Amino acid sequence: MLDLKVMSAPQSRFVKACRAQPVDRTPVWFMRQAGRYMPEYGAVRKQYSLIEICQRPKVAAEVTITAAEILGVDAAIIFADLLLPLEVMGLPFHFSAGEGPVIEKPVRAQEDVDHLRTDRAADLSYVSEAVGLVCRHFGDRLPVIGFCGAPFTLASYMIEGGGSRNYIHTKKMMYSSPDTWGELLRKLVAVTSEYAAEQVRAGADAIQVFDSWVGCLSVEDYRRYVLPCTTELVRKLQATGAPVIYFGTDTATLLPSMQETGADVIGLDWRIPLDEGWAKLDNKGAVQGNLDPVLLFAGWPELKSRAQDILRRAGGRPGHIFNLGHGILPETPVENVKALAKFIQERGTL
Repeated sequence: MLDLKVMSAPQSRFVKACRAQPVDRTPVWFMRQAGRYMPEYGAVRKQYSLIEICQRPKVAAEVTITAAEILGVDAAIIFADLLLPLEVMGLPFHFSAGEGPVIEKPVRAQEDVDHLRTDRAADLSYVSEAVGLVCRHFGDRLPVIGFCGAPFTLASYMIEGGGSRNYIHTKKMMYSSPDTWGELLRKLVAVTSEYAAEQVRAGADAIQVFDSWVGCLSVEDYRRYVLPCTTELVRKLQATGAPVIYFGTDTATLLPSMQETGADVIGLDWRIPLDEGWAKLDNKGAVQGNLDPVLLFAGWPELKSRAQDILRRAGGRPGHIFNLGHGILPETPVENVKALAKFIQERGTL
């Protein structure tokens, strides 16, 4: 196990909350807090594409730092893209305007999986370099979150060729070619675990594992086809000494199974009341969430009321990290995000 001193801010309230330890107030940060809703990010995007930002550590660090400082949040999450590991595995992708990521040659058969490489995770070192720059900027003043995609979500992108509504090709492989499916997930765990662990070695205080699309699965399918490999990933990441946050959307039915991965924090989306979600986890461990991102478009009285309700449901118990139930959306009013962060910090005293 790595020495905890690798982490840049291990005594921060955010890290303590991840470990369900008592803190003076509820920590708050937002998924996708550096993004298109922010004019400063828009100015950077006029110079660089999304991937170019990711691949330039100084630019990625600048975007990460700027968003955290403008919002006044309790943690900075490194600016990167979920799909970066696909490139080093030999699966090129590009972004199509209005359609999101497009995988040029989807993985559909055993031979496609055979061709995927697992020996080039080090080629993603530009992300850990950006993490190091952010950590040096903040020191122990603000913790830095690294992240990676979960095996199922990355596999679904690889197989579907992009986003999907029904995940037909993904489930077809799961059901019809379980050995191929298993090998694909093993390769993804090998690459993402090395990639994310390197972020911790660079100073990241926690790793968030994004399982954005896992809510399309039944409990039975999750447990049979996803839980074992995701558990392996979580354990590999926890061996770094950093806490792991495991987040998915539309996962109310999966929460008890997701907890079995051993992740330190379970992210809750907005579809389930926070106290009910925590109860599904037997009120054990930490939870993160879970305001509907669209509420940031509402007037302040409504936004404030909903935020208060989440704090009320958390009940002041150790282990609550305030966040949205998914990422900040484009066109979101920046002032509402800043006001929400300030409100949580003032009212979320435990």
